[in-house]
Parts: sequence; C-alpha cells; structure tokens
Amino acid sequence: MIDFILSDIKNKNAVLVGVITQHQNEEKVSEYLDELDFLADTAGLVPTKRFVQKLEYPNPVTFVGTGKLQEIKEFVKDEENEIGVVIFDDELSPKQIRNIEKELGTRILDRTSLILDIFAMRAQTAHAKVQVELAQYQYLLPRLTRMWTHLDRQRGGGAMMRGVGETQLETDKRIIQDKISKLKQELKDIDRQKVVQRKNRGKSVRVALVGYTNVGKSTLMNLLSKSDVFAENKLFATLDTTVRKVTIENLPFLLSDTVGFIRKLPTNLIESFKSTLDEVREADILLHVVDISHPTFEDQIAVVEKTLYEIDDSEKPTIIVFNKIDAFSHIEKDEDDLTPKKRENYSLDELKQTWMSKLKENCIFISAKEKENIDELKQLLYSKVKEIHTARFPYNDFLYQTYEE
Repeated sequence: MIDFILSDIKNKNAVLVGVITQHQNEEKVSEYLDELDFLADTAGLVPTKRFVQKLEYPNPVTFVGTGKLQEIKEFVKDEENEIGVVIFDDELSPKQIRNIEKELGTRILDRTSLILDIFAMRAQTAHAKVQVELAQYQYLLPRLTRMWTHLDRQRGGGAMMRGVGETQLETDKRIIQDKISKLKQELKDIDRQKVVQRKNRGKSVRVALVGYTNVGKSTLMNLLSKSDVFAENKLFATLDTTVRKVTIENLPFLLSDTVGFIRKLPTNLIESFKSTLDEVREADILLHVVDISHPTFEDQIAVVEKTLYEIDDSEKPTIIVFNKIDAFSHIEKDEDDLTPKKRENYSLDELKQTWMSKLKENCIFISAKEKENIDELKQLLYSKVKEIHTARFPYNDFLYQTYEE
C-alpha cells in the first residue's frame, strides 16, 4: 500500500467545501456535506467549518469562485483555526487541485481521495490491499506534480534511473504505469484463486448482504451466522467479503457480507472492487439492508440499485431488510399546517402503507441492534432459500416436508 494523502497531515482540523448547482440544490448539498463530514470523521479528521457557494456549475479552474476561495483562504490562514486540510465534496481535476493548493497554501483533498484513504486504512487482506492500491495509483497518475514526494521511496537504482533527457514527471509516470500493470496482474492471479474457492463450495444456495455503507450489514451478518465479523459505526467498516455457512432450522446456505456502497463512489474503486463483488453476481438471493432511520434512505436505495445494475444487470430474488427501526423517528405536523406531508412527517406505520406495501413478503422491518423481528427474518429467509434448495436438490424435499409436519 502506498503512503497517501493523510499519512503526513499533522493538524487534523478540516474545512468542507460544496457547491449548489442546477443539478444539486441546497438540501442535497447539505446532505452530501453531512456524509462528507462522516467520511472525514472516519478518516480521523475533525471538520470545523463548511463553506457553500451557489454556482451555475463548479468553476473549472478553482471549483468555487475567486471571492469564495479568498474567504476560505482567510479562514485557513487564521492561526486560531489551526486548519490542516480543506476537503471538496466532488472529484477535483488536476488543474483545480494545483490552483487551489497554490492559492490556499494547505493540503487539499477531494471526495475521491478521502474515500481512497479510508479504503487504504480499512484494507486487511492481500486482495483488498491490491484493489485499493490499484485504485490509488489510477487516481494518482493524471495528478502527478512535485507534491507526490512519497514516490521517492518507490524509486530505486538501475532500471529505475532516469534516462537522458527524461524529466522527473516522466519518471514518476513510468513508475506508476509499471505499478498499475503489476497490480492488475496480481489481481488477476488472486481472482483465479477466488474462482477456485467458489467452485469448491459446490451448489450451496448463496445469499449476499448488500446495501449502503453503515446500514448494519455486518451486525446482521453476526446475528444470522453467530460469527464475529467486525462491525463499527464508521463508513466502510467492511471491505473484504466475508462468507459464512448459516443453518436455519435444518437448512444450510452460504451468507456473504460485502463492501457498502456510497454516493459518488470513485469509478476506479468500482472497477477494482468488481472482483470482490463476484459474491453478488453469483448470489441466488440478495438481502438489501436499508437504514430506515436515515432521512434520505430512499436515495440510498437508488444508489445501491444503480451500482448493483452496473455490477450485474440480471434480476435476482431480493428481500429488502429495513433495519434500525429502533432509531426511526418522525416530525408531527401542526394541525393548522395545510402543506403536503413530507418524508419526515410520516410515521413508520404510514410508511409501510406507501410503496413498501407493494413489496409484500419481499420486505421486512427489523432492528439488528435490538434483535427485533430477527426470528421473522430467519423464517422469511428460510422459505426463500428452501424454494431454491429444493429446486436444486429435489430428492431432499421430503426431509423439509417431514420436518414441517
């Protein structure tokens, strides 16, 4: 794993920057910055102030306008604020990074580099480390400047020495291109091993947990499999796919926990982690876990469904597990308020009567934390798995009939 942006930032105080455009209104930007705040906290940073500007589109040179950039600069330069990094809630171009860093004189992060850093910190297995390192170098390649001093440690003698007339930048590019080629080959080798492992599991029914990051997938995995998968109230607590054998009543199946999704997930990460998500492609049933207490959980559902389609456009039996009902709350409208109800005004029972009612037996409401309705989830899962299992192994059907009698 390469040393990345946050490795040498001593002052952890951070400023967050977003823009309101024709494609994202003030409410959306506030929501995105809340998520960016959580990302920064996950990375060990301390967000202290937000700057937001309304623009027709982000400034192609400095992302925000010159006046707003000057305002940010004054805040950053004030020694009392002790700002160590400024984080922008979009992927910045190499040109924007150079110009903003030159103007502000401090470390600059964009949403992509922050997510990459978190992935780098979370990666535990060789597979995850190779995937993250590949995404890091692919992000780094078009952004090479003299700021990437950690590449000095990647250089060696002999073949790595510069040729006649070769610039430092050209040397850096060649180093990274070589690393990318090597990492892609390593990933292919690991993927071949993973294919063999999956084949060795035979024809067992496979269930995959999917969902937005930090919705409780790992907690649910621990409940269903009686295992000890790492779970934490942080984004991307799980990077490596975990597979466990689960038995409900007398019926065995394989349950896998996968990396969570997020808005504006870097393209390079989606590409490099596609092999990890082979568990999703090969699953017979998907358990789509949703944090129903989140104010924009419907948008999160849309993000997950879009990403799943990019990974595998085939339709699979899916159970939507609305988790965290213990944390659900709503705001009662005043009796004299005649405006239409908003999402936050609906009670849980009222929500169940909306589009969710059309899902019928393909959804369930639980609290993994409080272990509420877990037995009901197990029974629902049992019936779905049994349907596939008996079709695959019809000679075992009489066993289940006997058990149920």
